[in-house]
Amino acid sequence: MVDLSAPGSDATVEDSGSDDPMIGEVSEGRVLRTILARTPAGRDALLGPGDDAAVVAAPSGSVVATTDTLVEGPDFRAAWSSGYDLGWKSAAVNLADIAAMGARPTALLVALAVPKDRRLSFIAALADGFRDACAALAPGCAVVGGDLTVSATLMIAVTALGDLEGRPAVTRSGAQVGDDIAIAGEMGVAGHGLSVLFRRFHRDGVAVPVDPAALDEGEADAIAAQLRPMPPIGLGPMAAIAGATAMMDVSDGLALDAGRMAEASGVTISLERAALGAHPHRALAGGEDHALLAAFPAGMLPPGFRRIGSVIAAAADTPVLCDGEPVGPLGWDPYRDAGADARR
Repeated sequence: MVDLSAPGSDATVEDSGSDDPMIGEVSEGRVLRTILARTPAGRDALLGPGDDAAVVAAPSGSVVATTDTLVEGPDFRAAWSSGYDLGWKSAAVNLADIAAMGARPTALLVALAVPKDRRLSFIAALADGFRDACAALAPGCAVVGGDLTVSATLMIAVTALGDLEGRPAVTRSGAQVGDDIAIAGEMGVAGHGLSVLFRRFHRDGVAVPVDPAALDEGEADAIAAQLRPMPPIGLGPMAAIAGATAMMDVSDGLALDAGRMAEASGVTISLERAALGAHPHRALAGGEDHALLAAFPAGMLPPGFRRIGSVIAAAADTPVLCDGEPVGPLGWDPYRDAGADARR
Protein backbone atom coordinates (compact mmCIF):
# COMPACT_ATOMS: atom_id res chain seq x y z
CA MET A 1 0.00 0.00 0.00
CA VAL A 2 1.25 3.51 -0.83
CA ASP A 3 1.88 5.70 2.22
CA LEU A 4 -0.10 8.88 1.60
CA SER A 5 1.08 10.57 4.78
CA ALA A 6 4.78 10.88 3.96
CA PRO A 7 6.66 12.74 2.66
CA GLY A 8 3.61 14.74 1.69
CA SER A 9 3.30 16.68 4.95
CA ASP A 10 3.82 20.42 4.63
CA ALA A 11 5.53 20.44 8.03
CA THR A 12 8.95 20.14 6.43
CA VAL A 13 10.41 23.59 6.91
CA GLU A 14 14.12 24.24 7.14
CA ASP A 15 14.48 22.44 10.45
CA SER A 16 12.26 21.20 13.22
CA GLY A 17 13.07 24.16 15.44
CA SER A 18 12.34 26.92 12.91
CA ASP A 19 9.20 29.03 12.96
CA ASP A 20 6.59 28.63 10.28
CA PRO A 21 5.25 32.08 9.36
CA MET A 22 2.58 32.82 6.81
CA ILE A 23 3.75 33.96 3.38
CA GLY A 24 2.33 37.42 4.02
CA GLU A 25 4.61 37.79 7.04
CA VAL A 26 7.96 37.18 5.31
CA SER A 27 9.96 38.76 2.51
CA GLU A 28 10.22 37.48 -1.04
CA GLY A 29 13.89 36.86 -0.32
CA ARG A 30 13.11 34.42 2.47
CA VAL A 31 10.63 32.54 0.30
CA LEU A 32 13.23 32.32 -2.46
CA ARG A 33 15.90 31.10 -0.06
CA THR A 34 13.54 28.39 1.16
CA ILE A 35 12.98 27.20 -2.41
CA LEU A 36 16.59 27.46 -3.59
CA ALA A 37 17.93 25.57 -0.59
CA ARG A 38 15.85 22.58 -1.72
CA THR A 39 16.22 22.67 -5.52
CA PRO A 40 19.81 22.39 -6.77
CA ALA A 41 20.40 23.27 -10.43
CA GLY A 42 20.36 20.37 -12.88
CA ARG A 43 23.18 19.24 -15.09
CA ASP A 44 21.97 21.22 -18.11
CA ALA A 45 21.82 24.55 -16.26
CA LEU A 46 24.77 26.71 -17.30
CA LEU A 47 23.39 29.50 -15.14
CA GLY A 48 20.76 28.69 -12.53
CA PRO A 49 18.51 30.79 -10.28
CA GLY A 50 19.66 34.18 -9.05
CA ASP A 51 19.92 36.26 -12.23
CA ASP A 52 17.32 37.80 -14.54
CA ALA A 53 17.13 34.56 -16.50
CA ALA A 54 18.62 31.09 -16.49
CA VAL A 55 20.89 29.69 -19.18
CA VAL A 56 20.23 26.08 -20.17
CA ALA A 57 22.37 24.00 -22.52
CA ALA A 58 20.77 22.78 -25.76
CA PRO A 59 23.40 20.50 -27.28
CA SER A 60 21.18 19.45 -30.19
CA GLY A 61 20.52 23.04 -31.20
CA SER A 62 16.77 22.82 -30.66
CA VAL A 63 14.65 23.15 -27.52
CA VAL A 64 11.31 21.51 -26.75
CA ALA A 65 9.13 23.69 -24.51
CA THR A 66 5.77 23.20 -22.82
CA THR A 67 3.77 24.85 -20.07
CA ASP A 68 0.97 23.84 -17.73
CA THR A 69 -0.93 25.63 -14.96
CA LEU A 70 -2.56 24.08 -11.90
CA VAL A 71 -5.22 26.26 -10.25
CA GLU A 72 -6.81 25.51 -6.90
CA GLY A 73 -10.43 24.57 -7.56
CA PRO A 74 -10.63 23.19 -11.08
CA ASP A 75 -7.27 21.37 -10.96
CA PHE A 76 -6.78 20.34 -7.33
CA ARG A 77 -8.27 20.59 -3.85
CA ALA A 78 -6.08 21.81 -1.01
CA ALA A 79 -7.77 19.36 1.38
CA TRP A 80 -6.47 16.44 -0.70
CA SER A 81 -3.07 17.67 -1.89
CA SER A 82 -0.12 18.62 0.28
CA GLY A 83 2.52 21.04 -0.91
CA TYR A 84 4.74 18.05 -1.67
CA ASP A 85 1.99 16.43 -3.77
CA LEU A 86 1.50 19.63 -5.76
CA GLY A 87 5.21 20.08 -6.40
CA TRP A 88 5.52 16.48 -7.56
CA LYS A 89 2.44 16.58 -9.78
CA SER A 90 3.29 19.98 -11.29
CA ALA A 91 6.67 18.61 -12.29
CA ALA A 92 5.38 15.25 -13.51
CA VAL A 93 2.69 16.60 -15.85
CA ASN A 94 5.19 18.85 -17.60
CA LEU A 95 7.93 16.24 -17.77
CA ALA A 96 5.43 13.93 -19.47
CA ASP A 97 4.73 16.49 -22.20
CA ILE A 98 8.46 16.78 -22.94
CA ALA A 99 8.86 12.99 -23.01
CA ALA A 100 5.88 12.68 -25.35
CA MET A 101 7.83 14.65 -27.95
CA GLY A 102 10.69 12.16 -27.70
CA ALA A 103 12.87 14.63 -25.78
CA ARG A 104 14.88 14.45 -22.58
CA PRO A 105 13.69 16.98 -19.95
CA THR A 106 16.40 19.47 -19.01
CA ALA A 107 14.88 22.25 -16.89
CA LEU A 108 11.76 23.61 -15.22
CA LEU A 109 10.70 27.23 -14.69
CA VAL A 110 8.15 27.64 -11.90
CA ALA A 111 5.83 30.60 -11.34
CA LEU A 112 3.90 30.61 -8.06
CA ALA A 113 0.93 32.75 -7.03
CA VAL A 114 0.40 31.96 -3.35
CA PRO A 115 -2.19 33.28 -0.85
CA LYS A 116 -0.68 35.31 1.98
CA ASP A 117 -2.06 32.98 4.64
CA ARG A 118 -0.13 29.92 3.37
CA ARG A 119 2.70 28.86 5.65
CA LEU A 120 6.34 28.88 4.66
CA SER A 121 6.36 25.13 5.27
CA PHE A 122 3.99 24.79 2.30
CA ILE A 123 6.57 26.42 0.02
CA ALA A 124 9.30 24.18 1.43
CA ALA A 125 7.23 21.06 0.80
CA LEU A 126 6.34 22.26 -2.69
CA ALA A 127 10.04 22.68 -3.50
CA ASP A 128 10.78 19.22 -2.08
CA GLY A 129 8.12 17.76 -4.37
CA PHE A 130 9.64 19.40 -7.43
CA ARG A 131 13.12 18.21 -6.49
CA ASP A 132 12.10 14.63 -5.77
CA ALA A 133 9.92 14.28 -8.87
CA CYS A 134 12.78 15.44 -11.09
CA ALA A 135 15.21 13.10 -9.37
CA ALA A 136 12.87 10.11 -9.68
CA LEU A 137 11.40 10.72 -13.14
CA ALA A 138 14.00 12.74 -15.06
CA PRO A 139 17.42 12.67 -13.38
CA GLY A 140 19.45 15.74 -14.27
CA CYS A 141 16.39 17.96 -14.79
CA ALA A 142 15.79 20.63 -12.14
CA VAL A 143 14.10 23.94 -11.37
CA VAL A 144 16.31 26.70 -12.83
CA GLY A 145 14.16 29.78 -12.21
CA GLY A 146 10.69 31.23 -12.06
CA ASP A 147 8.59 33.92 -10.42
CA LEU A 148 6.75 34.60 -7.17
CA THR A 149 3.67 36.65 -6.45
CA VAL A 150 0.69 36.68 -4.09
CA SER A 151 -2.88 35.86 -5.04
CA ALA A 152 -6.20 35.01 -3.43
CA THR A 153 -6.07 31.71 -5.36
CA LEU A 154 -3.14 29.30 -5.33
CA MET A 155 -1.72 28.84 -8.85
CA ILE A 156 1.33 26.89 -9.98
CA ALA A 157 2.53 27.51 -13.54
CA VAL A 158 5.41 25.44 -14.87
CA THR A 159 7.36 25.72 -18.10
CA ALA A 160 9.46 22.68 -18.97
CA LEU A 161 12.33 22.52 -21.45
CA GLY A 162 13.79 19.48 -23.18
CA ASP A 163 16.52 18.41 -25.56
CA LEU A 164 15.83 16.25 -28.62
CA GLU A 165 19.47 15.11 -28.67
CA GLY A 166 19.64 15.35 -32.45
CA ARG A 167 16.40 13.48 -33.17
CA PRO A 168 13.34 14.96 -34.87
CA ALA A 169 10.40 15.61 -32.57
CA VAL A 170 7.71 12.92 -32.41
CA THR A 171 4.37 14.66 -32.94
CA ARG A 172 0.81 13.42 -32.60
CA SER A 173 0.22 13.82 -36.34
CA GLY A 174 2.40 11.05 -37.79
CA ALA A 175 0.39 7.86 -37.16
CA GLN A 176 0.14 5.71 -40.29
CA VAL A 177 -2.43 3.11 -41.36
CA GLY A 178 -1.10 -0.29 -40.27
CA ASP A 179 0.82 1.05 -37.25
CA ASP A 180 0.43 -0.58 -33.86
CA ILE A 181 -1.01 1.61 -31.10
CA ALA A 182 0.76 1.09 -27.79
CA ILE A 183 0.84 2.48 -24.27
CA ALA A 184 3.53 2.84 -21.62
CA GLY A 185 2.39 3.45 -18.06
CA GLU A 186 -0.92 3.15 -16.22
CA MET A 187 -4.38 3.67 -17.70
CA GLY A 188 -7.29 4.88 -15.62
CA VAL A 189 -5.71 4.42 -12.19
CA ALA A 190 -5.40 8.14 -11.42
CA GLY A 191 -8.91 8.73 -12.68
CA HIS A 192 -10.17 6.04 -10.34
CA GLY A 193 -8.30 7.74 -7.51
CA LEU A 194 -10.10 10.98 -8.27
CA SER A 195 -13.42 9.12 -8.18
CA VAL A 196 -12.51 7.71 -4.76
CA LEU A 197 -11.67 11.19 -3.49
CA PHE A 198 -14.98 12.63 -4.65
CA ARG A 199 -16.96 9.64 -3.38
CA ARG A 200 -15.31 9.28 0.01
CA PHE A 201 -13.83 12.66 0.91
CA HIS A 202 -16.21 15.23 -0.56
CA ARG A 203 -19.14 16.26 1.63
CA ASP A 204 -21.77 18.89 0.99
CA GLY A 205 -19.77 20.18 -1.95
CA VAL A 206 -16.55 20.58 0.03
CA ALA A 207 -13.39 18.46 -0.07
CA VAL A 208 -12.31 17.05 3.29
CA PRO A 209 -8.90 15.62 4.24
CA VAL A 210 -8.11 12.05 3.24
CA ASP A 211 -8.03 9.49 6.05
CA PRO A 212 -5.46 6.88 4.96
CA ALA A 213 -6.78 4.44 7.56
CA ALA A 214 -10.15 4.39 5.78
CA LEU A 215 -8.66 3.19 2.48
CA ASP A 216 -7.99 -0.29 1.21
CA GLU A 217 -4.76 -0.93 -0.69
CA GLY A 218 -6.30 -0.44 -4.12
CA GLU A 219 -7.90 2.86 -3.15
CA ALA A 220 -4.67 4.15 -1.58
CA ASP A 221 -2.67 3.26 -4.68
CA ALA A 222 -5.23 4.93 -6.94
CA ILE A 223 -5.22 8.15 -4.90
CA ALA A 224 -1.42 8.14 -4.91
CA ALA A 225 -1.50 7.82 -8.72
CA GLN A 226 -3.75 10.88 -8.84
CA LEU A 227 -1.76 13.03 -6.41
CA ARG A 228 1.76 11.88 -7.36
CA PRO A 229 1.67 10.44 -10.89
CA MET A 230 4.60 8.34 -12.13
CA PRO A 231 4.73 8.83 -15.91
CA PRO A 232 7.42 6.77 -17.70
CA ILE A 233 9.51 9.77 -18.73
CA GLY A 234 12.57 7.81 -19.83
CA LEU A 235 10.51 5.82 -22.33
CA GLY A 236 9.74 8.92 -24.41
CA PRO A 237 13.25 9.20 -25.90
CA MET A 238 13.40 5.40 -26.17
CA ALA A 239 10.19 5.42 -28.24
CA ALA A 240 11.65 8.06 -30.54
CA ILE A 241 14.81 6.02 -31.04
CA ALA A 242 12.68 2.93 -31.76
CA GLY A 243 10.86 4.73 -34.57
CA ALA A 244 7.60 5.96 -33.04
CA THR A 245 5.55 7.65 -35.75
CA ALA A 246 3.32 9.56 -33.32
CA MET A 247 3.18 10.06 -29.56
CA MET A 248 1.42 12.04 -26.84
CA ASP A 249 0.83 11.80 -23.13
CA VAL A 250 -2.57 10.70 -21.85
CA SER A 251 -3.65 13.55 -19.61
CA ASP A 252 -7.37 13.80 -20.34
CA GLY A 253 -8.31 10.14 -20.87
CA LEU A 254 -7.31 7.51 -23.42
CA ALA A 255 -10.45 7.90 -25.57
CA LEU A 256 -10.19 11.68 -25.78
CA ASP A 257 -6.42 11.78 -26.33
CA ALA A 258 -6.42 8.92 -28.84
CA GLY A 259 -9.07 10.89 -30.70
CA ARG A 260 -6.77 13.89 -30.80
CA MET A 261 -3.97 11.77 -32.25
CA ALA A 262 -6.34 10.24 -34.79
CA GLU A 263 -7.66 13.61 -35.94
CA ALA A 264 -4.17 15.13 -36.15
CA SER A 265 -2.96 12.14 -38.20
CA GLY A 266 -6.05 11.85 -40.42
CA VAL A 267 -6.74 8.25 -39.34
CA THR A 268 -8.94 6.22 -37.00
CA ILE A 269 -7.49 4.46 -33.98
CA SER A 270 -8.99 1.04 -33.32
CA LEU A 271 -8.56 -0.10 -29.71
CA GLU A 272 -9.00 -3.63 -28.38
CA ARG A 273 -11.00 -3.90 -25.17
CA ALA A 274 -9.16 -7.03 -24.01
CA ALA A 275 -5.90 -5.06 -24.08
CA LEU A 276 -7.21 -2.31 -21.81
CA GLY A 277 -6.98 -4.29 -18.59
CA ALA A 278 -9.53 -5.34 -16.01
CA HIS A 279 -11.44 -2.03 -16.14
CA PRO A 280 -11.77 -0.94 -19.79
CA HIS A 281 -14.10 1.98 -19.04
CA ARG A 282 -11.64 3.40 -16.51
CA ALA A 283 -8.85 3.05 -19.06
CA LEU A 284 -10.87 4.85 -21.72
CA ALA A 285 -12.26 7.65 -19.54
CA GLY A 286 -9.63 8.20 -16.85
CA GLY A 287 -6.80 10.65 -17.38
CA GLU A 288 -3.92 12.09 -15.35
CA ASP A 289 -1.80 8.94 -15.24
CA HIS A 290 0.21 10.66 -18.00
CA ALA A 291 0.94 7.40 -19.75
CA LEU A 292 2.63 7.65 -23.14
CA LEU A 293 0.39 6.76 -26.09
CA ALA A 294 2.38 5.99 -29.23
CA ALA A 295 2.11 4.58 -32.74
CA PHE A 296 4.86 2.32 -34.07
CA PRO A 297 5.35 0.44 -37.32
CA ALA A 298 3.75 -2.98 -36.85
CA GLY A 299 5.83 -5.34 -34.75
CA MET A 300 8.39 -2.70 -33.71
CA LEU A 301 7.32 -1.96 -30.11
CA PRO A 302 10.25 -1.18 -27.80
CA PRO A 303 10.45 -2.55 -24.23
CA GLY A 304 8.05 -0.82 -21.85
CA PHE A 305 5.26 -0.39 -24.41
CA ARG A 306 2.33 -2.78 -24.81
CA ARG A 307 0.05 -3.02 -27.82
CA ILE A 308 -3.58 -1.91 -27.31
CA GLY A 309 -4.78 -1.52 -30.89
CA SER A 310 -3.95 -0.43 -34.40
CA VAL A 311 -4.25 2.45 -36.84
CA ILE A 312 -6.82 2.05 -39.62
CA ALA A 313 -8.05 4.25 -42.44
CA ALA A 314 -10.13 7.19 -41.29
CA ALA A 315 -13.79 6.40 -40.74
CA ALA A 316 -16.23 9.29 -41.13
CA ASP A 317 -16.63 11.20 -37.84
CA THR A 318 -15.24 8.23 -35.91
CA PRO A 319 -11.72 8.95 -34.63
CA VAL A 320 -11.70 6.11 -32.07
CA LEU A 321 -13.19 2.63 -32.12
CA CYS A 322 -13.10 -0.02 -29.41
CA ASP A 323 -13.80 -3.55 -30.64
CA GLY A 324 -15.25 -1.97 -33.75
CA GLU A 325 -17.72 0.28 -31.91
CA PRO A 326 -17.40 4.10 -31.86
CA VAL A 327 -16.16 5.50 -28.56
CA GLY A 328 -17.99 8.56 -27.27
CA PRO A 329 -16.44 11.74 -25.81
CA LEU A 330 -15.05 10.15 -22.65
CA GLY A 331 -12.45 12.06 -20.66
CA TRP A 332 -11.77 15.48 -19.16
CA ASP A 333 -12.39 18.74 -21.02
CA PRO A 334 -11.85 21.71 -18.66
CA TYR A 335 -14.15 23.99 -20.66
CA ARG A 336 -16.91 21.40 -20.63
CA ASP A 337 -16.37 19.76 -17.26
CA ALA A 338 -14.90 22.33 -14.85
CA GLY A 339 -17.04 22.32 -11.71
CA ALA A 340 -18.97 19.22 -12.78
CA ASP A 341 -18.09 17.20 -9.69
CA ALA A 342 -20.69 14.55 -10.45
CA ARG A 343 -18.65 13.30 -13.39
CA ARG A 344 -15.97 12.12 -10.99
